[in-house]
Amino acid sequence: MERGTTYEGDQHLVTVPAYGRPVTHPVLQVRDYCDYLVDFTVVLEYRSHAVAGAAYLHNATTTGVSDLQRLPGDQRGRMFTGDRRGEFVDYLKSRLAQGRAGAAHADELLHSRIAPSRQLLTVAAEEVQKREMFVLLDEQRDAYNFVLHSVERARRADSKSAVVITGGPGSGKSVIALSLMGELMRQGRAAMHATGSRSFTQTLRKVAGKRSPRVQKMFKYFNSFMDAEPNDLDVLILDEAHRVRETSVNRWTKSTLRTSRPQLDELFAAARVPVFLLDENQVVRPGEQGTVEDIEKYAAEHGIEVQRINLDDQFRCGGSEAYVEWVQRLLGLHRGGPISWAGDPRFDVQVVDSPFQLEDIMEQQRAEGLGARITAGYCWKWSDPNKDGTLVNDVELGDWSKPWNLKGERTIGGAPAAAFWASDPAGFGQVGCVCTAQGFEHDYAGVIIGRDLVWRSDRWVADRTENKDPDFRNTKAVGNERFDELVRNVYKVLLTRGMQGVVIYSPDRETRQFLKTLITEADPRA
Repeated sequence: MERGTTYEGDQHLVTVPAYGRPVTHPVLQVRDYCDYLVDFTVVLEYRSHAVAGAAYLHNATTTGVSDLQRLPGDQRGRMFTGDRRGEFVDYLKSRLAQGRAGAAHADELLHSRIAPSRQLLTVAAEEVQKREMFVLLDEQRDAYNFVLHSVERARRADSKSAVVITGGPGSGKSVIALSLMGELMRQGRAAMHATGSRSFTQTLRKVAGKRSPRVQKMFKYFNSFMDAEPNDLDVLILDEAHRVRETSVNRWTKSTLRTSRPQLDELFAAARVPVFLLDENQVVRPGEQGTVEDIEKYAAEHGIEVQRINLDDQFRCGGSEAYVEWVQRLLGLHRGGPISWAGDPRFDVQVVDSPFQLEDIMEQQRAEGLGARITAGYCWKWSDPNKDGTLVNDVELGDWSKPWNLKGERTIGGAPAAAFWASDPAGFGQVGCVCTAQGFEHDYAGVIIGRDLVWRSDRWVADRTENKDPDFRNTKAVGNERFDELVRNVYKVLLTRGMQGVVIYSPDRETRQFLKTLITEADPRA
């Protein structure tokens, strides 16, 4: 950075000529990293006072970034420029011990145990109702600050704009969404959060809106805005926006609301600043059209400015960036084709020879206090419970069998309602599907790749005759090429629900053997 000024008078954001969008002030960036270190580095638990941070803009001058120096510095965030290199060196000497003492401290820091990442749902209520719980980094903080800035700008100028935030699993989209909800509520803004998932929205109502009916009402569905007043909200946060549908009309829609109006039109109209958070490789149902292209096309047609922020290149909230890339290449969603899993000390990948092995490993993780779920492709029929309240073990693999998660909103036989399969510990007793798994993360994910996607010789073959999903039956509505695309996205979602590891099983022998050739024998975390 050679030159930089505050973005539209907002001290949190900086305009840099080399970048195509505003970024977070360097002092705030380094402050976030200090906070992150203190939160997750166990050796610093009782030594947070020793943590200090500075941003060194080596190719900038004091005059070139004079506007940025208005932001006050503190121990965890201050700024030096290239023409003040001597001051920066003196600062480092004052903070860093020399010789063996410094080396010992460095080793202690490098080898410290890392505390587990905060699980989104365990602190959702605290985040939304009381105070900020998550430390946002890099593009996460850029996105957060830019949305807050856009909301204030829209209020002052009586204008309208949109923000699109893209990122894969673990990049922090839902964390940003809840962080924004909490801050906007504390500012007294008119804000709502919406998803296209009954499971995700109902779970957020339950946990984020705990003991607060007012907060619960702030969590809606994408089809909740058919008759909303235009610009009634300051901001509408649309999480999992890849699930935006062509229309909000369904079989339960009142006749007075049955129109051809696109759902995107309803969502754009509802707020001065709609915020779309999405992953285009998680479109898994026919009729979903939440792509960046769709959103930007609509905005351009209506003269609405759109700012896009990509989270894929930033520090991950959890899981493994290498693993997500491995999955996307495995399934042909990224170029280059399948590659061997090189290992990641933070993430465990296993391919097993039986569903019994898969379940045993999941049970072991649960015994160690970790969260785990088993999911599968929709390759088995899905029966209603028996009259006596027992569940039907539809997912059959030889002598092993399990029931699907419940379809409805009632608890039956100790199994949680469909919306809470992912968040209720009792959900482990059933196999989940993509609809109940999408949007949630667990420490360990067990995945059964059904026979609707098998490996043959040198490629994946999608077999729709093995798939039982009623949404895929109509070959005119969902052609074979589209089915192939959607079924790969389904398994991408299922394979990326784990934060610490995944265990994979395929009943198809050739597929299983192919997957095993990609996994090294040694445990990369050993």
